[in-house]
Amino acid sequence: MSNYQRDIQHFLTFYAQVKKNKSPGTLSAQDVNREMIQDWLVAGHAKGLAPATLARRLSSLKSLFAFALRQKYFTENPAAGIRAPKLGKRLPKTLPPQQTQQLLNHTGRKADERELALLAFLYGCGLRVSEVVGVNLSDLSLHANHQVGEVRVVGKGNKERVVPLPTLAVELVQSWIQIRPQLLPRDEALFLNKFGNRLSVRAVQRMLKSRALETGADASITPHRLRHSFATDMLAGGANLRTIQQFLGHASLSTTEHYTHVTLPQLQQTYTDTHPRAKAESRFKVKAKVKKHES
Repeated sequence: MSNYQRDIQHFLTFYAQVKKNKSPGTLSAQDVNREMIQDWLVAGHAKGLAPATLARRLSSLKSLFAFALRQKYFTENPAAGIRAPKLGKRLPKTLPPQQTQQLLNHTGRKADERELALLAFLYGCGLRVSEVVGVNLSDLSLHANHQVGEVRVVGKGNKERVVPLPTLAVELVQSWIQIRPQLLPRDEALFLNKFGNRLSVRAVQRMLKSRALETGADASITPHRLRHSFATDMLAGGANLRTIQQFLGHASLSTTEHYTHVTLPQLQQTYTDTHPRAKAESRFKVKAKVKKHES
């Protein structure tokens, strides 16, 4: 039985219960109305059905009544105009900090220096994998003495931006650049494959999974997941959304908000540490305890 058939069967059962029939029967155009359909959706929500399931059920019912309307069984579609429940936005998965550290540990892998430099761009700067493989040597600006640097990247819509490189990223990139000539470069790309050509997005994806298996990190890791982890860890560390937006290269701040989430304990701790009202409340509680003890 298809989802469509099951959805219709569920509504027929609900219809029979409302009309106090012992078993589902034929729908009557006079009995089916907007309120009944809404009650059906509410009943499904009360049973814990997901918004996506309720939206599909409503879509099935709209299709049924549209057919009945064309066949002149109904004079109007009672489901028309009923809005489907809003689908909740999925929070992006992130990598726990300890697993990120595992990925960044030195290994005996043949391309360890290149992989670590790649990870410094993906997680250390939150770049898209397409932006990382698109970086050329001429896009880098490194200052060895001060251990700072920056990189020019081309993001979505061919929009360019300059991203600062943290100290660790500078160190790892410099180590990779020293080894890079051994691949006999045939391209100006910063990151090369074993043939001296620009590294592909697919190659980076395979590298991450392979490295994760070897270091004990989550094998479901992807470049995009590292980007999410960067944004979330930055937010948890106290960075504001505007700063994270600039790193990620988002045109809209609302897009950045989708990439970041903080656990409730983190939010509560941040509130306690930074909000003046929270501190005042804490002092009040302490005084209250002292007075109660004195009495």
